[in-house]
Amino acid sequence: MRLLLDTHAFLWWLAPSRRLSESARRAIEAEANDVLVSTASAWGITTKHCLGKLPEADAVALNVSGTIANQSFEALPISVDDAARAGALPGPHRDPFDGVLAA
Repeated sequence: MRLLLDTHAFLWWLAPSRRLSESARRAIEAEANDVLVSTASAWGITTKHCLGKLPEADAVALNVSGTIANQSFEALPISVDDAARAGALPGPHRDPFDGVLAA
């Protein structure tokens, strides 16, 4: 199975945090599963960190790609088509990073 972690799930995994459910933790730990972290999450983490909204994510924000690799996760790139799909999603998205993940 392929799992796409959203930004919070990725950060909760790294913390580790009780906010990540046990079933999610088991799925991420399962060697049979491929775990992906989107470029949108890297963008979101660094942007929010620079704005002071994620002060606890210093190490991650300084080396998102290295953190992804250290967890044996796969970085998922964003294409122009992905961005266009995100922009065309119905309804307002308070968080543009979530829109890109959904697309």
